Amino acid sequence: MTGHDVAMIFPQQAIGSRLFPPDLAQSLNDLYREKGVEVRAGETVESVDPRGSKVVVKTRSSGHDRQREIVVDAVVAGLGIQPNVELAQAAGLDVDNGICVDAALRTSQPDIFAAGDVAEFYNPMLRSHLRVEHEDNANTMGAAAGRSMAGQLVRYDHIPSFYSDLFELGYEAVGDVDSRLETIADWKDPYREGVVYYMEEDRVRGRAAVERLGPD
Repeated sequence: MTGHDVAMIFPQQAIGSRLFPPDLAQSLNDLYREKGVEVRAGETVESVDPRGSKVVVKTRSSGHDRQREIVVDAVVAGLGIQPNVELAQAAGLDVDNGICVDAALRTSQPDIFAAGDVAEFYNPMLRSHLRVEHEDNANTMGAAAGRSMAGQLVRYDHIPSFYSDLFELGYEAVGDVDSRLETIADWKDPYREGVVYYMEEDRVRGRAAVERLGPD
């Protein structure tokens, strides 16, 4: 922790609860607390205001009319993104959760292509429309869009993968990793090494592999 006290504030009940089944997500709460992080689950941030050299963060607990206050040296906010589609809309392109593209990554105007975080595409293996905010998708989709723009029309059916490190734990995931799906866990060491499969109608839609990280 480089000598600093850290508080982590988020509205869900556990770290990664949108991705992981409840038992795995709760185990991450425990891991972060073991590492000295004050985990404040189920709280939303209502305001962030300067006070001298400090910052005052006011929060409210989910389901309670109780406000809390924490005074800190600095704030790091992870807020996600809202795709910037205003230019696409002004150009008359079809927009839904992002800029709609076909299998060759063409927009509704066939001379205009879109790729990366802002593009919504159909994945035939998952049988659903996706907009993915991860490095693998941005790199792979951008290269595919470049080939299509150069006249070599591709079929973008890549299933994006993503990863993250959580102290000494790492995970690598691919496909539709959503805690609302049925999950089946195959643990070699519970919550530290194994694979979680995400199922729908007896079909695997995604998987997340959890493992301990080795030394650099």
